[in-house]
Amino acid sequence: MSSAPVICFGQQPCGFFPRRFLFAKIRTARRLQSETGGEIIYFCHDSDHDPRETQTILRHRKTHEPARLNFTFKNRIQRKFSPQYLKQIAAGWQDKTALQLPNYVGHPLITVFKKISALNTADFCLEMYRGMGLLEGIRVVRSSDPAIRRAACDVPEFFVDVPFEGETVRARFSKDAFQLHEGGDSFVTLPPTAFAREQISPTRDTRLRWMQSVVHCTHYIAGAGEMAYLRREETPEITFVNRDAIERADEACTEIPT
Repeated sequence: MSSAPVICFGQQPCGFFPRRFLFAKIRTARRLQSETGGEIIYFCHDSDHDPRETQTILRHRKTHEPARLNFTFKNRIQRKFSPQYLKQIAAGWQDKTALQLPNYVGHPLITVFKKISALNTADFCLEMYRGMGLLEGIRVVRSSDPAIRRAACDVPEFFVDVPFEGETVRARFSKDAFQLHEGGDSFVTLPPTAFAREQISPTRDTRLRWMQSVVHCTHYIAGAGEMAYLRREETPEITFVNRDAIERADEACTEIPT
């Protein structure tokens, strides 16, 4: 007898209001679940460090002009190099942002936003998504979870959370050293140091195999961009499903789904 399906999608926290492509992945997963049964897993890549991932694109309610909002962070090092689960939100950001939101979203969403209490960007995004009802009945597995990291398989390319100037940063492991990408062709090389499995997170190219070694999904929902780089041959046991199409995919979902 075959086991129940495990339907998975992966995504970094992608804005304090989720981008519409994440909403489309969730909608696709629920549709597939209605057809096959089983459980849904959101594999949250909160180990990612790119601050652009949480950029939130909103349209003005009167002019319809787009605005790009993002968190403000405790300091420059955290903004550029710390993983999202350790990027601390600057004091006053939530109150200042709440004052701007009536230009872009309705009161129900603002009410949810004001109720969120989180110190870092990953927690804030996840609590916001939960507050919107998007994650009801979905199991969230976080790549920052030490238990997940201990259980995951070895991969040849990875990042390591290491100390740097009083902060924890996500550095690419390369030739027994660690590198931080400053932009363009500029890198900062950190000295070698011992590390444990609990500090490791995968690169984009090794993420699928690393994730699958933990979640053992039967179906994986991916966007067009993901389909282009996923090494699907490494996980022949997975059925890959294109996420549903959605307009303005990079913009924020600004309604609480009913």
